Amino acid sequence: MQDQQVLVTGGAGFIGSNLANTLAVENDVIALDNGYLGTAENLDAEVTYVDADVRNDDLPTDVDVVYHLAALSSRQMLEENPREGARVNIEGFVNVVEQAYADDCETIVYASTSSAYGSRTEPSPEDMDLEAATGYDASMLGRERYAEYYNNFYENLSCAGMRFFSVYQGYGGNEAHKGEYANTVSQFADKIASGEPPVLWGDGSQTRDFTHVDDVVRGLVRAGEEELAGVYNLGTGEPYSFNEMVALINEALGTDVEPEYEPIPLENYVHDTCADISKIREATGWEPQISFEEGVKRVVKPYCTEA
Repeated sequence: MQDQQVLVTGGAGFIGSNLANTLAVENDVIALDNGYLGTAENLDAEVTYVDADVRNDDLPTDVDVVYHLAALSSRQMLEENPREGARVNIEGFVNVVEQAYADDCETIVYASTSSAYGSRTEPSPEDMDLEAATGYDASMLGRERYAEYYNNFYENLSCAGMRFFSVYQGYGGNEAHKGEYANTVSQFADKIASGEPPVLWGDGSQTRDFTHVDDVVRGLVRAGEEELAGVYNLGTGEPYSFNEMVALINEALGTDVEPEYEPIPLENYVHDTCADISKIREATGWEPQISFEEGVKRVVKPYCTEA
């Protein structure tokens, strides 16, 4: 993607800022964020920052491509404030798309979630039956259904939903500001580096499809370039258990910090995730390039440098 006008909502957040900074090398990029889950400190100088809410009028949608990543992006956030979650995740999506369409923007790429697949050890394809087990699932599936409507009935408009799996980068990247909402890889690496045992739920055998943010950004860029429509998984198809993750962190740090275990406190807890990435691969040629072992080394590198 070159010489394009691009809007990234949620652009000061974790994934959004990585995307905005990458695109700003060869494009004019606006990062729109209300500062709730993002910080302008994540953005390079080449990115134009706009402090605004996706529910506002007069958004800067007169662009070639909109990446709509703004969302209340966790189960806990929706449980604490379900009405606000629905307004941001669904109303905010509709508001952005409607304004973009009115401004003749024909390409929308938006954030969805893989959590609606539930707990599966087998790779999850996009066309399998889904269930809204949480308010967060419901809000993101609502976003997908609106996108289906737009794709079917709005002329020349393409909306592509990216179902993220377990995206990580580490506190040395743009994830530090997320704190308790950061990926477990980042949280556990920070604890182990300081000699503090990470707390694992259950017996640590639960698995996640850990996907490095650099691979996710490449997938988002390809989706915009190809003007995709529909929904697509962005994962690796190679899940790792939490026990394996802790072992890899210890190995990379040269430490031997044992985890602690406690009972799983949630109902409808997703024990396992795994992406089927054949659809995005066939549509764009994208596939992940960063193995989890390499990703963990990148996460812990700042701690090794400090030492």
